[in-house]
Amino acid sequence: MSRAEAGDVLARFTAGYTEAYRRLDPAAVDRVETGALAEIARADLVEQRARLPKGNPGYPALRLDDARFTIPKAAGWPKFFLADTRSNRDGNRWLVVFVRAAAGEPWKAAYLTLHAPGSVPAFRTDRDGWAEPVPPASGGGLALAPSAVSRAYTAFLRTGSGDVFAPSAATTRARADRARLARTPSFRTDWIDTPEGAPGFPPLALRTADGGAVVFFTAHHREKRTMARGVRPGITDPRTKALLSGDLRTAVTYTRVSEAAVRVPAGAGGRVEFLNRIESLVAARGE
Repeated sequence: MSRAEAGDVLARFTAGYTEAYRRLDPAAVDRVETGALAEIARADLVEQRARLPKGNPGYPALRLDDARFTIPKAAGWPKFFLADTRSNRDGNRWLVVFVRAAAGEPWKAAYLTLHAPGSVPAFRTDRDGWAEPVPPASGGGLALAPSAVSRAYTAFLRTGSGDVFAPSAATTRARADRARLARTPSFRTDWIDTPEGAPGFPPLALRTADGGAVVFFTAHHREKRTMARGVRPGITDPRTKALLSGDLRTAVTYTRVSEAAVRVPAGAGGRVEFLNRIESLVAARGE
């Protein structure tokens, strides 16, 4: 995988992304995206097609330039690389992780995380400029193996125990927000958090210059809101309305997917820090 080839993959992705959002066509998404990123995009298109059944030809083209590619030197499959880019959408650096499942498969974008300029970690490279991937299962001397991050995170959301993760909006504050919604005069809320991994949502990790790693991972989150007796659920959010199925009478279950980038330190005892996390509603079902 050369940097020129990586540039071609990035250009194909931005063209496919723009086409998908102009035509509001899920098939166009599936040609250039996979995993959590594709789930979010397909839900986006369902919502937008509900408002724009003929498509959105005026959708502004996505541009990702000033690309800095981090390409691991690795044998076997899946293969992946990182594009650190400047977007025409906001002032953040967009980190897009592309994955290729097998020799006969195309490159697809699997993760997108947003980072303020100057906050992107420095990755370790050899004398030829190739990066070092971290094996998902072995952990490569990290405080937590990449394949264990999603499971540890969903366990923390469920129990709040342990000191694997540093306090943040994605960890301690997320649990505090849930506690406020668990029981109210109008409804009660229950959550089920599901860890994800290969092959559909492979965790991908790159060694950083300090010996740790940045790990990209996925999780699913289901939130069931059951109304108190005599209270009928009402849906006003346009995205929820577009994604809603079932018969909405006494309860609604929201399914969300999250994709995140975390910094995992080397050695034992260090805490995992969230660098960025994107969560999006992908389904809703009434009961």
